[in-house]
Amino acid sequence: MTTYIPSLTLPEAIFGSLPGSILLPITLGSAVGYSTRRNNTQTAATNRRESLTLKQPPLRPPASVFPPVWTALYGVMGYAAHRAVYLGTSPLNTTDTILAARQGATLYTIQLGLNLAWMPLFYGLNRPVLATIDAAALVGINSYLAWLWGTKVDEVAGWLLVPYVGWLGFATYLSFGTGYLNNWDLSPIVGGQGKKKST
Repeated sequence: MTTYIPSLTLPEAIFGSLPGSILLPITLGSAVGYSTRRNNTQTAATNRRESLTLKQPPLRPPASVFPPVWTALYGVMGYAAHRAVYLGTSPLNTTDTILAARQGATLYTIQLGLNLAWMPLFYGLNRPVLATIDAAALVGINSYLAWLWGTKVDEVAGWLLVPYVGWLGFATYLSFGTGYLNNWDLSPIVGGQGKKKST
């Protein structure tokens, strides 16, 4: 159960705009991804070697899969939020529906912040434990959000979040697996020899 907290919720104008709802998570997600990569001072060749040196869990897809999948999921997530909040807060709805839509808007905003924090935690700050906790929290929050919006506001919005929840579950597995297999230390590899930098 959650409550509507205006100070922790994106403005209703964003939810009311279909392009704004879709483009906001895509733009923010792309910016975080770009800035995290940009902060890495190593060469592209070293980055590729480092990726190959890190132990990866089974079923990890190629790195090229992640940008298009996340872009699509961000877009669908934004559309779901638009449907739920815009349709759910209509004055023609019951008080319970409007309240559920607004509570969901707060949860959506919080989960978007947690989503954007994962990449800096995992790659930028070398905190795979915190990143995995973050990913697991995202699964729980978005499962509840899909249920809340799907049963109390707009069934389509709830179903639109299902692929996102599924991918978050997979991302949690990858986050945990990569951290565990590398002893929870993802610090850069020195000289391609598989030795970690001393801290």
